[in-house]
Amino acid sequence: MMKRRRSGLLLPLTSLPSPFGIGDMGPGACQFVDFLARCKQTLWQILPLNPTDPIHYNSPYNSISAFACNPLLISPELLVQDEFLRKSDLESVPSFSEGKVDYRAVHHYKKIFLDRAYERFKTNAQPPEYERFCAEQSGWLDDFALFMTLKLKFSGQVWSDWPPSLRDRQSEALQAAQRELSLQAEKEKFGQYIFFKQWNSLKNHCREKGIQIIGDIPIYVDYDSSDVWVHPELFKLDESKKPYVVAGVPPDYFSKTGQRWGNPIYRWDVLKEKGYSWWTQRIAHNLTLFDFVRIDHFRGLVACWEIPAAEKTALHGKWVQAPALDFFHHLLKKFPDLPLIAEDLGTITPDVREIMDHFHLPGMKVLLFGFGPDLPANPYIPHNFSKNCVAYTGTHDNNPVKGWFETEASPDDRQRLFCYLGREVPVDELPLELVRLVMMSVADTVIFPLQDILGLGAEARMNLPSIREGNWEWRLSPELLTPRVAERL
Repeated sequence: MMKRRRSGLLLPLTSLPSPFGIGDMGPGACQFVDFLARCKQTLWQILPLNPTDPIHYNSPYNSISAFACNPLLISPELLVQDEFLRKSDLESVPSFSEGKVDYRAVHHYKKIFLDRAYERFKTNAQPPEYERFCAEQSGWLDDFALFMTLKLKFSGQVWSDWPPSLRDRQSEALQAAQRELSLQAEKEKFGQYIFFKQWNSLKNHCREKGIQIIGDIPIYVDYDSSDVWVHPELFKLDESKKPYVVAGVPPDYFSKTGQRWGNPIYRWDVLKEKGYSWWTQRIAHNLTLFDFVRIDHFRGLVACWEIPAAEKTALHGKWVQAPALDFFHHLLKKFPDLPLIAEDLGTITPDVREIMDHFHLPGMKVLLFGFGPDLPANPYIPHNFSKNCVAYTGTHDNNPVKGWFETEASPDDRQRLFCYLGREVPVDELPLELVRLVMMSVADTVIFPLQDILGLGAEARMNLPSIREGNWEWRLSPELLTPRVAERL
């Protein structure tokens, strides 16, 4: 996939500078792309763009749709530029926190201006590009828009608790709902249209600057999603259309009891009968958004950790195989040059390695995992890297290097780190020393969280797995991107 040595930065869109409480696709995003270009970087890795929800603590890995994107990332400034808003509409912006995203406040504020933009949109003739967008995306957009309006009508109820005729998608009930809720559904489509319009503009700016984007696909979808409502036959559900097994991972580095994610699990037998059409459409959709795609929890495509739905933890799950060989052969027929990155962290068995090797899929190497007692043989230490991998100091799930050293590393970990470096290093210099280590490795591709380039500590952590609250909030202060930082990188 990665045919030349290259490097880049990991920064979610939500973390970008913006006066509107959350990063978006406006001027702050373009300025960050310009910063990447000044630093001679060619990759920008982001987190999933799907809609987030306070009920799932705003995690981008829990979403109501595998295809829709997050309206919170729409730029008000670009809406003014495209005359969907007036400049005066932005004069009374609340005083948002600069260092963290206040999702509740942002949700409230952005709904107001998106409603206002839609009202102005309705007063004019719909542009041909809007009609074209709706037609091109109709395979998921119509169902998603109706799902969202029904969620609103039923006060946020899970779809399986809706009236049986709508829960089971009986055609007469669906047609009646579409007639009743057509204006609200149109507003949902408008939000998606604006997102994709702004995203395509940002992606074009990246292309002009020589920057390619690495996107991220959560392997699973939420139970309460338009995908499961529309395609219940693709998931392991009981007679009441409720999951009888759910997804997660066994005990690992992050949790002694494993992680019980609660997502429904795919029925690979049905997916195979249908020619993997849903997954094929999902991959194709993401390849229109991104240049490369990281599949989160890749090993779930080879075998997944099935947990009985009644269990409170992930301890009593079991591995269940998926038809990975057949699935990837099918994908390669559709996408001969499949630009995927396999997130292969955690418990990885030989069958997963065989699939990755067979299809030449690069995996991930995270340096912060490399300084344990098995250091000479540890797969995450640079002398054990292969060329066909994407190497990181850490990911969005890790503490920044400085925070890891100060709050997580044991005295033995620190000693092994200093032995590997050949000298003791002051903690403020440590992040760039580890950046240097990864850059010196044979890995063809290396990615660094921006926090490590800036030498930030635990206060800038993005996510702590298995802890739900307080994640996905960190924001970048624009004054930190100094010419000195760019020159040093």
